[in-house]
Amino acid sequence: MHHNHSHHHQTMEADFRRRFFIVLALVVPILVLSPTIQDWLGFSFQFSTSQYLLFFLASMVSVYGGWPFYTHALDEIRSRNYGMMTLVAIAVLSGYLFSAASTFIFKGIDFYWEISTLVAVLLFGHWLEMRAVRGTTGALEELAKLIPPRAHLIKGGEIIEVDTSQIEKGAKVLVKPGEKVPIDGVIIEGESSINEAMITGESKPVFKKSGDKVIGGTINFDGSLTVEVTKTGKETALAQIMDLISKAQSSKPRAQKLADRAANYLTIAAVVGGLLTFFYWGFLTGEGFVFALTLAITVVVIACPHALGLAIPTVTTITSTLAARHGILIKDMRAVEQAKNLNYIVFDKTGTLTKGEFAVTEIVAFEDAGEKEVLRLAAAIDANSLHPIARAVVAEAKKRDLHFEAAKDFRSVPGRGGVGTVEGKRVIVGNESLLTEEKISLEGVAQKLKELKQKGRSLVWVASVNEARGVIGLADMPREEAKGVLQNLRKLDIMPVMLTGDNEEVAKTVADTLGIAKFFAGVLPEDKVNKIKELQKEGKSVAMVGDGINDAPSLTQANVGIAIGAGTDVAIESAEIVLVRNNLRDVLALMQLSRRTTRKMAQNLVWAAGYNIFAIPLAAGVLFAYGIILRPEWGALLMSMSSIIVVVNALALRKFKFEYN
Repeated sequence: MHHNHSHHHQTMEADFRRRFFIVLALVVPILVLSPTIQDWLGFSFQFSTSQYLLFFLASMVSVYGGWPFYTHALDEIRSRNYGMMTLVAIAVLSGYLFSAASTFIFKGIDFYWEISTLVAVLLFGHWLEMRAVRGTTGALEELAKLIPPRAHLIKGGEIIEVDTSQIEKGAKVLVKPGEKVPIDGVIIEGESSINEAMITGESKPVFKKSGDKVIGGTINFDGSLTVEVTKTGKETALAQIMDLISKAQSSKPRAQKLADRAANYLTIAAVVGGLLTFFYWGFLTGEGFVFALTLAITVVVIACPHALGLAIPTVTTITSTLAARHGILIKDMRAVEQAKNLNYIVFDKTGTLTKGEFAVTEIVAFEDAGEKEVLRLAAAIDANSLHPIARAVVAEAKKRDLHFEAAKDFRSVPGRGGVGTVEGKRVIVGNESLLTEEKISLEGVAQKLKELKQKGRSLVWVASVNEARGVIGLADMPREEAKGVLQNLRKLDIMPVMLTGDNEEVAKTVADTLGIAKFFAGVLPEDKVNKIKELQKEGKSVAMVGDGINDAPSLTQANVGIAIGAGTDVAIESAEIVLVRNNLRDVLALMQLSRRTTRKMAQNLVWAAGYNIFAIPLAAGVLFAYGIILRPEWGALLMSMSSIIVVVNALALRKFKFEYN
């Protein structure tokens, strides 16, 4: 589908280019043979059959050069959605038929050169526009090229080279150093560093080992990997990304719907205006049939809403492509338009504002036990556990280069901690209820723990020989970039709001650290959507930033749903925008891109509409009394130039730089 879409634009571009150069070659002799041009330039080049040769050449231009306009005009007429092609067809045919009549039926001024130059200019404008559109959709083709055409399939102990498209789920493939991963899967053997920049935008290679997921199209650096295929075809991350880009480029923001309606009305107005112009100058002023027809044709030509119809699609296509290259996948362009008017951005705390991983923040040692001893004993017990808090304790001990061995006779106490033997001593590590159950006294340490509890820390108690030795405070730490991003959002007059299931103390600690004034604590997953509604009832526009899975209802309820850190799960139905990289800076980048995009849309609409408002009265002859008249060929040139200006203005978006602070 993506290939066909791009191929269609490429075919149209080639067709307009070919027609333009053939018509251009015909226009030159038409200009030389035209009596009007000869009078203007003061030369004469006439022979007995010159007018018939002029007719023949102009007929070729009108039929061959104008053919794409006629076919598209028929489509518009059938659908009753009259647009630019209808106007062009009317202008060219009316001018050509009048000229033919003046050649064979009655003596009059012909419009051969005007119609021929009109067709040439229109073809040239369309050729340039197709080039621009094809250029903006090129990202889809580039993404498709990321997948290697061949892969090393492991079958029956042998390695067979096959087409990547033939690989099925469950198959095992070998990825050698320096090769691209052919398809999405899970590593079952080997370890290596993978460059995932083309998918996530993150330039730093990611270390991968057995059990880790890999994405088709990424580059394997320094180790051989055996990968079991888990996704094929449309399920793969790259295919989903391409699908999202394609849908975003075809989705219409409100500004586009406005432009479509305006183009339709303008077409009707132009036809009516052309008829009124012809009637006024031809019958009420006595200027004559030829003069009236000249102005009527010019009105129809100048009113062609080509620029108006092109104003928004060029911007949205470039925006979605630019965003995708930076790991921002836009599923619906209306969300980008809406993002400009946001009042609140609601962030889910865990995994969004915070890392989603526990880290040791404080260690309080009792009596003569030192911090290192408390941490070492805790790590020896927790080395037997896979609990996130236990893993954080072990990671901190390793970070401090503490030597410890996993405890012997380990016994897990679900939901409370663990017990084991460390260097011949019985050690208990867990929460307060576990120590109480083990009849270990906590008297005399309450004051030392007051500050930790006020900060909302998760506490891990450490005891040995029936005596409390210390306590370790842990927290889900805020992301490094979070505070700066939230500050910059406030500068954009967007208030950040935090949503969490944690208690008030924990929530307040995180909010104070990040400078968040408004937050909701103790919110159950099913109640998150009600908090979004609560803000919306204030008449505010609200965006929700979450993981796109647990937050699905609130992402759907929000005016703009943003899934962050979705990784390979890019087809989250509940969010309009997916931020592939697990980085809050992309939320800020999205707001910047939204404002720049809507500004470009407004500029293009103002230019396209303003151009018509200025040009149509001029073409109708309102300044004729002052000797100013807009001829059809100049109308065609101005109309095509307006389209080109709109495209060039949209292309300037490609120079947009995301500002990360």
